[in-house]
Amino acid sequence: MFDGSDPLYVQIARHVREQVLSGDLGEEEQVMSTTQFATTYRINPATAAKAFAGLVDEGVLYKRRGLGMFVAPGARDLLRDAGRAAYVADVLDPALAQAARLGIPRAVVLARVEASALGDDATPTRKDAR
Repeated sequence: MFDGSDPLYVQIARHVREQVLSGDLGEEEQVMSTTQFATTYRINPATAAKAFAGLVDEGVLYKRRGLGMFVAPGARDLLRDAGRAAYVADVLDPALAQAARLGIPRAVVLARVEASALGDDATPTRKDAR
């Protein structure tokens, strides 16, 4: 399951974030303990603990003494806000800059965005891009 090039604790944290974003883990829901996580995925418990500590620092998880780790209230909104900001900065802004460099008219870009937002599968043609 965790076989990417990123450090294992980063992959684990990403996995938990995705579970929270998708709703597989709800607010106030208990997450696996570091021991359970380590046993299930055959990793060092210290690696799972490092991932969970990072998620606690981010405000995604919180600890209940003697009970374990839980998804923090508002964690999904927190992750969505962070994801939106990262998407605009990392994906949308560079794509719009590239469109400008290529001379794609604003109307074509906006039409494509509007078509995508509506679920329309219309793809601009080369003629549209002129």
